[in-house]
Amino acid sequence: MSITDMTAVELAAAIRAGETTAVEATKAMLDRIEERDKNYNCYVTVDREGALAQAGKVQAKIESGELTGPLAGVPVAIKDNMCTEGLLTTCSSKILHNFVPTYTAEAVLNLQKAGAVILGKTNMDEFAMGSTTETSAYGVTKNPWNTEHVPGGSSGGSAAAVAANECYYALGSDTGGSIRQPASYCGTVGMKPTYGTVSRYGLIAYGSSLDQIGPLTKDVTDCATVLEAISTHDEKDSTSVKREDTDFTSALVDDVQGMRIGIPNDYFGEGLDEEVKTAVLKAAEQLEQKGAVVEHFDLSLVEYAIPTYYTIAAAEASSNLERFDGIKYGYRTEDYAGLHNMYKKSRSEGFGEEVKRRIMLGSFVLSSGYYDAYYLKALRVKALIKQAFDEAFAKYDVILGPVAPTTAPKLGSSLADPIKMYLGDIYTIAVNLAGLPGISVPCGSDKNGLPIGLQLIGDCFREKKLIQTAYTYEKIRGAFPKASKEVG
Repeated sequence: MSITDMTAVELAAAIRAGETTAVEATKAMLDRIEERDKNYNCYVTVDREGALAQAGKVQAKIESGELTGPLAGVPVAIKDNMCTEGLLTTCSSKILHNFVPTYTAEAVLNLQKAGAVILGKTNMDEFAMGSTTETSAYGVTKNPWNTEHVPGGSSGGSAAAVAANECYYALGSDTGGSIRQPASYCGTVGMKPTYGTVSRYGLIAYGSSLDQIGPLTKDVTDCATVLEAISTHDEKDSTSVKREDTDFTSALVDDVQGMRIGIPNDYFGEGLDEEVKTAVLKAAEQLEQKGAVVEHFDLSLVEYAIPTYYTIAAAEASSNLERFDGIKYGYRTEDYAGLHNMYKKSRSEGFGEEVKRRIMLGSFVLSSGYYDAYYLKALRVKALIKQAFDEAFAKYDVILGPVAPTTAPKLGSSLADPIKMYLGDIYTIAVNLAGLPGISVPCGSDKNGLPIGLQLIGDCFREKKLIQTAYTYEKIRGAFPKASKEVG
């Protein structure tokens, strides 16, 4: 096995055993990025010099016995909307093309404390607004399984980097499915934790009540290990929750005997690709054969999730993105007449089309005369959606369904029809609206060889149930193929 083919946990074990070093692993991964990333465009910034220096320091701490954890010495990629001190952080937007933060996001800091080595920052949809990683100011990211297809978004660079073996694992952020959907498209494992489990301090906000940081990994063991490392209470984040049950690796148990799994009928209707439906239901059948109790049920209000999500997310985005005005940091237009003209021109030139579309939609729903009709109504529906999930979780331990209606679409096809792109989030956004945890695990491929993802959804703070179910399914499924068709 090549050193770059190892999982994060396998590599850390090999480093602890003296079979390799953090420096060797980091160099191997950086060489691979240099050789391969021109085909995929997973990274916005690669910090070769910084990563090798970091790896040397981490290796010394491992050898002295100071670092003994399951991620010590393992190189990681970070989505480009998480602040990293001294390292360019752009949100894949022209408006932040020169922004170098003076501090590091708490989740990234937690990884560094665990001995992680940061390789660089991954490409994403601009300000996390998109589902394809095509709205980036730094060009599109391509799916390592087939470079004519998108990797999903907005954490497409992170998912593609894991799939292409250009990092051992990555961090992404999930506002409406932005970890789980690219994980599904790229054949990786991706998890969105319960809202408040991972600190949002240092995450450049899109929709503050919906955003959550989570891992993208090669398997469920890595997913649980990374989640355990980044889940800490943070006083700097007012939404951070103090939890005593973040020993997620304890849930890596191959057992679903008596587990109650609910399958929403609403997720298997019109618009779902037949191959996706077949693969997901086969996974449910395999879990049932292993001892789980599987039932179909009706989950109400599904059709209202998309308008509710886009109303709330756009409203929060229009507020959060006010700070990018060309004054304090980032892009400023060169030619302007007066302060207000500078604001307008800097924002017009600095933001891309999709970001402008969502800012305008958000400003509209928050405006006088429309606030009650749209924004307040959306908040009421959000509460009803949470209530519908509460009722479901009174009966079931886990809800099972698809991640996305189709496998990865071709490059260019989604951007041509933004509404179609928005509809692609139908199975993921309700999880964010209700603040629930969700995980995507590869469960098959379509006729073109593109991966299909299985989504498992849990009640608040029940990540362990999801990890146990996902781990058991992974054992039933066996090794998933890799995106091995290397582009020359």
